[in-house]
Formats: sequence, C-alpha cells, structure tokens
Amino acid sequence: MDVNQAKQEHLLALKVMRLTKPTLFTNLPATCEDRDLPGDLFGQLMRQDPSTIKGAETLMLGEMLTLPQNFGNIFLGETFSSYISVHNDSSQVVKDILVKADLQTSSQRLNLSASNSAVAELKPECCIDDVIHHEVKEIGTHILVCAVSYTTQQGEKLYFRKFFKFQVLKPLDVKTKFYNAETDEVFLEAQIQNITTSPMFMEKVSLEPSMMYNVTELNTVTQVDKGESTFGKMSYLQPMDTRQYLYCLKPKPEYAEKAGIIKGVTVIGKLDIVWKTNLGERGRLQTSQLQRMAPGYGDIRLSLDLIPDTVNLEEPFDIICKITNCSERTMDLVLEMCNTSSIHWCGISGRQLGKLSPGAFLSLPLTVLSSVQGLQSISGLRLTDTFLKRTYEYDDIAQVCVVCPFTSNEC
Repeated sequence: MDVNQAKQEHLLALKVMRLTKPTLFTNLPATCEDRDLPGDLFGQLMRQDPSTIKGAETLMLGEMLTLPQNFGNIFLGETFSSYISVHNDSSQVVKDILVKADLQTSSQRLNLSASNSAVAELKPECCIDDVIHHEVKEIGTHILVCAVSYTTQQGEKLYFRKFFKFQVLKPLDVKTKFYNAETDEVFLEAQIQNITTSPMFMEKVSLEPSMMYNVTELNTVTQVDKGESTFGKMSYLQPMDTRQYLYCLKPKPEYAEKAGIIKGVTVIGKLDIVWKTNLGERGRLQTSQLQRMAPGYGDIRLSLDLIPDTVNLEEPFDIICKITNCSERTMDLVLEMCNTSSIHWCGISGRQLGKLSPGAFLSLPLTVLSSVQGLQSISGLRLTDTFLKRTYEYDDIAQVCVVCPFTSNEC
C-alpha cells in the first residue's frame, strides 16, 4: 500500500519495489485416456510446453523460474531488501536531490539510506537508484517511509513522501522444557515447529549457554568413525512439522563446587536457529535468554557420588555421600542413620560431622546392606544442624538393584 502525501504534481517520480528471489514454475498437467475424445491432444500440448521437463510432463515439476507477482510474505529473521528509484520525468534539470528511506516499527524508527548526502543535479530522463537491506527483528506492522526533497530551476524547494506498509510474520514456534537431574546437570528439550506454508532446510540449531555452563548436543547418533544427525541427511522441516532438539548443560569446573551459586542460576542460554527457504533465502533467529525454575535443594543438599548398580543380598556395600551447604550461614551437622524394612546402615548413628561453611561440601563414605531382593531405595539418613536445632530427612536418595548370589533372580 502506498499513499502520496503531496497532492501537487512533482518533477520526480519515486518507485519502490521489493527484491525477492524467483520461485520454480509449476505446471498443472491435464491428461486423459486415449479412448477419450481429445485422444493424445493434451499429451502433445504438454510435450510442446517449454515449462515442462521432457519425459516428465505429467509431473508438477518445472525448470523455469517465475518472477514474484506480489509483495509476498516477510518472516521474522529474514532480510528485507528493496529497490528505490527516483526518475526525473520533467524536461528541466533538478538540483539538490535528497532521497531518504526510514523503516518505522512499533518500537523504533531506522534509517536505511545508504547515503545521506544530496545529489547535486539530476538531468531529464535520468534516475537515482538505491538498494536497501534490513534484517527483520520484530514482528507486526512495518512501514517503509521514502522521502524525496529537491530544488527546481526556479529555486523552489519541493518535498514528497510515500508510505509502504507490510506485515512481518512469525516463521517458527519454539517451545522449551527443562529437566533438572539429580546432579547439577540440566537437560533442555527444544520443540521447533515450522508455521510457514513452505518447507525449510534447518541449517543450524544450536544452544549458546550462559557463562556458567558447558553444553553438549544430544542430536547425533555416533557411528563407527563419525556422528550422524538423528534427523537424517536431509534436514528438511515441512510446514506445520515439529522437531525436538535435546541439550545437556553441565556447570563449568570453577562453578561446579559452588552449590549456592549454581542453585540460584536460572538463566541457561539462548537458541540460535538458522534456516533456508526457496532458492537459498537465509533466515536466522535468536531466542531471548531461556530461564528455568531454580531447583529447590533447601539449605542442605545430599547426593550420592558413588553407588554400585548391583549388590548382593545381605552383603555390605560402600557408598559415598556428598553433603553440600546451600545456605548462606555456617552449619554444625550431626548425621543419624535410621534403618528401614529393607535398608540397614553399618556404623555409628549420631556422628558429629563438624562445621560446614556456606557453599562448602564434604564427602562421606558409608556402608549399608539390604535384606530384601529387588530394586531398593536408599533411605533413612537424617542431618541435624545443632546451631538452629533444625533437622533434615532424606528418603529415596538413590536406588540399587539387590540380587541373591545363590540364584539367578535379578531386578
């Protein structure tokens, strides 16, 4: 849509055209059986049609390109390109021509002109050409404002503008899910859906982690000597199709032992998505910083650093517990071990563990045995902070498979 602000006739004419790549021409085949009235007439016409592929006339394929017939769709992350031409339609020389192109969005106004200097003069039947490019970073209504000012031979200064309004659409729908592991690892599942009307070639989908994390992509299958994408060699995403990407984030070594810091980290990073459409038109999107719900460790976090996968029935086995002070105060801890119906602790209950400063941790070796076969939960540990007289109980810390060494029964 364009509107001329000035009603008077001007010596200059302004034309603005969007620059887009052509599309492949598709031919709709018309066929019939030989016994029908047209006979082989339709077949002859298709064979003579230059837009069809020889030997495959009945397929909707073509080798010719079609120039855009309309403005088309513009999607977030793509590059908007436009050709601006100012032509002198008069019979006199025009002086001091200044062409300015601004893009107005809902939040800002951007100057897209390649040069802000005026052209000294423009002779009759001559023109000033300019091509502007802009990577679209906002959705919604955009208005391209093209303004032209000039001076006639009589010294009169004239000015006019044209407005071109278009909509920027959303190409992808991105949804994320976070899974907090028992350790400090965080798993991110990103669901990406193509909500356009044409297929996309997904060139890159990566996660840029925050400064406290390292990321590992879990979207490849390891072969003998190389990794292959789980989505196959041709990474196309058809319209309305959805694809899941998985990433694992681990705290960097310098932050891994600082439980208080890791506990409060909610910013994980951002996704960087690059795709191509049609004849290689490139688009790129970066999400805002992804945030998760901080895990609720409480004041004290108890986890297992070492536990066997399988143990024998009624035989002691060793585990290593890691106790971390996630609070902002020093604690004086006492460990109590309470037997359950299947888990029996070996050692003295009520052991003094001493003082534990904020963010610090200690590794504690313990011995336990199970009196019941099957998959058993390690439970029955209790920590007491003698400073505040506060007790913390831990059940279902981990699971272990208990088997009888004299039979073949396993979990």
